[in-house]
Amino acid sequence: MGVPTNKRSSMTFFSDGRSHLSHRVRIVLAEKGVSVDIIDVDPDDKPAELADLNPYNSLPTLVDRDLVLFETKVMMEYLDERFPHPPLLPVYPVARAQSRQIMYRIERDWSPLVDKILAGGKEATAARKELRDSLVGIAPLFNDLPYFFNEEFSLVDCCMAPLLWRLEQFEISLPKTKQAKPLLDYMDRLFSREAFQQSLTEYEREMR
Repeated sequence: MGVPTNKRSSMTFFSDGRSHLSHRVRIVLAEKGVSVDIIDVDPDDKPAELADLNPYNSLPTLVDRDLVLFETKVMMEYLDERFPHPPLLPVYPVARAQSRQIMYRIERDWSPLVDKILAGGKEATAARKELRDSLVGIAPLFNDLPYFFNEEFSLVDCCMAPLLWRLEQFEISLPKTKQAKPLLDYMDRLFSREAFQQSLTEYEREMR
């Protein structure tokens, strides 16, 4: 387990300004209004300090004094518990479990497609179509609830927003159909949030 070499007086987040995984944590930090030192790291030129902190030398990495975290879902839940207002997971155990299950499915079903799209090559076209069709397929879910299976913005939405923001980068165009409209409206709600706008890096702003 990585241990900080120096005591820190504030929270530090080593972030890849282009990665949807780093972006989801930056959204949580912004929603919570956390005072944090965000260090934008080039994944091809990582500081030596990162390898001392994180045994995988990976991004993102969150450091809070003596605590070092290097898995995004762990970071997000830690921040939600460490800074309880506003809460980003439901209060009731069943609803919390459902939210965690959805985040697992995003990680299991959609993140690998994103990796294939970004890698390019033969698999990218099929992955692009599968992701597009899957997103259009869930669009009706937003007819009844403003956020993903929730009345309130949650950690699930923190995972969804970076992915949806990058659709143009992925060369995915959603159809302007009645079926897709609830998803497009959901995207507008996510992107108009003040915290989401605050979370964007210069690179991410230039995506759209």
